[in-house]
Amino acid sequence: MASEPTPAPVEGAETEILIRVEGRAGRITLNRPQALNALTYTQIGRICAALGAWRGDDAVKLVILDGAGGRALCAGGDVIAMYDSRGDGGAFAERYWRDEYRMNALIQAYPKPFVALMDGIVMGGGIGLSGHASHRVVTETSMLAMPETTIGLIPDVGGTLLLGHAPGRMGEYLGLLGERMSAADAIYTSFADTHVARASLDSLIARLVDPAGEPVGVTISRHALAPVVPVHAARQADIDALFAGETIEVIHDALAASPVAWAGKAAEAIAKRSPLALKLTLAAIRRAREMRRLEDALALEFRLVTRLYRHGEFIEGVRALLVDKDKAPRWRPASLAEVDGDMIAAFMADLPAGADRPFPETP
Repeated sequence: MASEPTPAPVEGAETEILIRVEGRAGRITLNRPQALNALTYTQIGRICAALGAWRGDDAVKLVILDGAGGRALCAGGDVIAMYDSRGDGGAFAERYWRDEYRMNALIQAYPKPFVALMDGIVMGGGIGLSGHASHRVVTETSMLAMPETTIGLIPDVGGTLLLGHAPGRMGEYLGLLGERMSAADAIYTSFADTHVARASLDSLIARLVDPAGEPVGVTISRHALAPVVPVHAARQADIDALFAGETIEVIHDALAASPVAWAGKAAEAIAKRSPLALKLTLAAIRRAREMRRLEDALALEFRLVTRLYRHGEFIEGVRALLVDKDKAPRWRPASLAEVDGDMIAAFMADLPAGADRPFPETP
């Protein structure tokens, strides 16, 4: 039986995140296995504090991030907490996203190796924790996705930048549909770097924390396996053709008319998603394709997610999918035709000077 990368703490453990130093490594373990390690606001603060403390600690040579329980690194942000705070006018949600994005930027710019063990489910906020790390390890159980359009949101936590720079039109395909990626797909799309067998994670960690160990990259490469052929790569030519349309309407019609086996289901999925979130997602990914800096993508995403929250689209999506679970969201507007260029421009517009840039600037 495959060994786990960390012990699986009992459900309901007192602390929701385990932060410690082992050998030469700072260790961060998300410890909410009963919630698939969904990321809480408290965890965000503690991660930022630990990274700040370890930055100047010469005894800490690298950071290792993983998740307890063996099922997920992190299944996403704590959207239920944001839903439950809806009576405050969006104050908590804005604070959550602002500090989460600051954490994403800190990870991307961290001066020491940051090793993210992307074992199991890694979605949404989990991508933000791991997708910008210097060393991103996936296993045969890894399942990555950015499924935000299902809850009336856009791919965020820097996801638009990763999607925008995926091969061809793969970013539109993954971002609009929220398609899942295996280890091989994650490496192909540049969401991850190295495939390691789950059974080897304990050995990898032991070598990484060893004060006498090799450089981090060398250690990881010694444990690396060749991944299987990615599923989505085989679809690249069809994806490039079907998702090249200028608008969601054109993309949807191309999918609906296509003889490609998976295209019909893709068209059906788009028809169920928030029209507003779909159009904003397409616009954001294509704008991020021209960006090089994570901070620029985070600033755009911050504008969009906070406005979608106050508009009510995100709240309605969470209600329908995760709270009432009726899977019958009442989107506003209800149709793609009603989401016009002026509405998109208003959502994409800059916030007052500095309001959307609470992130550390990198050279």
